Amino acid sequence: MSLVVEASKSFTALLLSLMRSAHWDIAAAVRSIETATTNPTTTTDAAAATMDNYIVGSHHAKYALESYVNRKIFQGFDHETFYMDGSLSSLLQPDQFRRDCFTQYRDMKAMDPIELLGILPTCHFGKFCSKKYLAIVHPKMEESLFGDLEQRRQVLAGNHPRSQFYREFSRLAKAVWLLHLLAFSLDPPPSHYEVSRAAEFHPQYMESVVRFSGGRGGTGQVVGFGMSPGFKLGNGSVIKARVYVVPRA
Repeated sequence: MSLVVEASKSFTALLLSLMRSAHWDIAAAVRSIETATTNPTTTTDAAAATMDNYIVGSHHAKYALESYVNRKIFQGFDHETFYMDGSLSSLLQPDQFRRDCFTQYRDMKAMDPIELLGILPTCHFGKFCSKKYLAIVHPKMEESLFGDLEQRRQVLAGNHPRSQFYREFSRLAKAVWLLHLLAFSLDPPPSHYEVSRAAEFHPQYMESVVRFSGGRGGTGQVVGFGMSPGFKLGNGSVIKARVYVVPRA
């Protein structure tokens, strides 16, 4: 999971830098992202009001942007192919599927993702990259950042750009893909969980991405938004979800 966190921070930093170079209104972009993540059935008016007071400035933009990227790239993680097809191999041939996942994990771990995509552009990992790039980078976003839609055109044609931006994206995609392969090679596979906005902060299941003043450990804090999912392993251990917290109303 540490490789995923490192890669998501790196990709988000590049994306945020490009947004600033393109003179985006970062605060407005953050508010747009947060509006999209709000669940009206679980967020109380008081909690929403409190978070709106804190989640409006550009000072936390890297957290909101990373949350958006991770939410998109982890969507479908619970399925053996991220719902790219209707495969049921993990149910029909579970032992063989676990072995295949670990073999792919071992073989791919040391590979440069761009080099792999250059050789096998339409492999399962290639299809994953295409799907997630198109989900994360909206056409208007790409045109604003780069002045054209050339990278999107290449992806839609089944190819993978050699740009710095796509290379950085492919590093994140590879980290998530490897984590997925490793998860499905375990018996039983770990269950993953995501933390909702306005949820109580529970340190046994959550890790705050911001430090608490005075080392108070999250007392009186609620979740502003989830940063990345957590995992519960078969032996009972927990990989904590990363969250951005704000004071309770």
